[in-house]
Amino acid sequence: MIPELAARNIGSDTIPSGVVIATEIDIQTPRAAIATRAFRVLISAGEASGENYGAMLIPELRKLLGSNTQFFGVGGEKMRARGCETVVDSAKVAAVGITEVVKHVVTIYREFFRMVAVARTLKPDVAVLIDFPDFNLRLAQKLHAIGVPVVYFVSPQLWAWKQRRIWRVKKFVDRMLVIFPFEQDYYRQRGVAAEYVGHPLADLALPQIAREEFAKQHGVNAAKPWIALLPGSRKKEVLLNLPVMLESARRLGEGYEYLVPVASTLSRDWIAQQTGDTRVQLVDDARAALLHSRVAVIASGTATVEAALIGTPFVVVYRVSRLSYAIGRRLVKVKTFAMPNLIAGREIVPEFIQSNFTAQNILREMGRLIPSGAPRAEMVRNLQDVGRMLHIQAGEPASFSQTAIARAAQAAANMATRASNRTPSEASEPLVP
Repeated sequence: MIPELAARNIGSDTIPSGVVIATEIDIQTPRAAIATRAFRVLISAGEASGENYGAMLIPELRKLLGSNTQFFGVGGEKMRARGCETVVDSAKVAAVGITEVVKHVVTIYREFFRMVAVARTLKPDVAVLIDFPDFNLRLAQKLHAIGVPVVYFVSPQLWAWKQRRIWRVKKFVDRMLVIFPFEQDYYRQRGVAAEYVGHPLADLALPQIAREEFAKQHGVNAAKPWIALLPGSRKKEVLLNLPVMLESARRLGEGYEYLVPVASTLSRDWIAQQTGDTRVQLVDDARAALLHSRVAVIASGTATVEAALIGTPFVVVYRVSRLSYAIGRRLVKVKTFAMPNLIAGREIVPEFIQSNFTAQNILREMGRLIPSGAPRAEMVRNLQDVGRMLHIQAGEPASFSQTAIARAAQAAANMATRASNRTPSEASEPLVP
């Protein structure tokens, strides 16, 4: 554990529920000690995809800043497994939709100010904020106020909605690292120091596990076609999206196996409770499930990019509360929701949003995509085109021989060394309180 956290017993499980932590903690660390202590990196990732990127960043940053680099912030099991002290568990602050956030506002704000207080105490050399804009843009403002350099990895989709938030990015974010090519120009034209680093998912090799082995591990019948159902990574998303997916499965019948990958932010037992008596198989590896499935039904989000890169035909669905949708639809500036459609510049995968998300619509599209034929072949070709757009093309700068995660880590490490005016070799001794 980071010494100050251990000494003061500050952690995600140490403050009783309902107690608001003070925000003015400020431990005066001698300047000489700061100059020799290990680098400290704050990482904030509030959703499953962001937490996965955070976990991938940690070993890359250790290569650049030293093996004794200390990590703390907002995250879950994957980041903890890589040695990050999760001051705030991401499960406590993940909410979807305007009305859902309002319901959990007390918890979210309590955890937010806990994170700010600990950041003020530990004085990180750099903060890497990953997506999760409603939380992280406000955190960027607080970190800027206490002099912490902010690198934002995975841009908020300001080009799609809530464009007024650009002022927060311009004022409080030192470097924006974007994962879609068109985002770099969008931010630079608005005065933001932005860098396209590529998409982390595009660097991943296809899962190596054979279909038969995957079936054996998860008790799935390999002789049947598989349909993957991905309802989202947050409880509210699952509650709103999974029931229609399950209804579709029941109506499609027993000629298929239905795979439901469990996101790292969710409990397997809780997901099992939501599936009820519908015959589905819970699995741990979403990418392998997508690879070996004939088709998929996917809640709008990062998983749609995963499916596009893997090449599995799918339909996109999403549902929020009626009030959230009514308010949000007025703010959205794009005609489509699914990222593969936005990248392609046209609808290449069907989208069923809100009232259009029905079992009948899902079954109709399954009828087009499951059989071999022109509709399926056309979607496969279009997904391959999107995949090519997401891969770094030949002729780009030499730095693009690295992975997106390595490039993001390099940008964060550069910011940390410049801000602290020291090199990794000068940060060899951990600070002892």
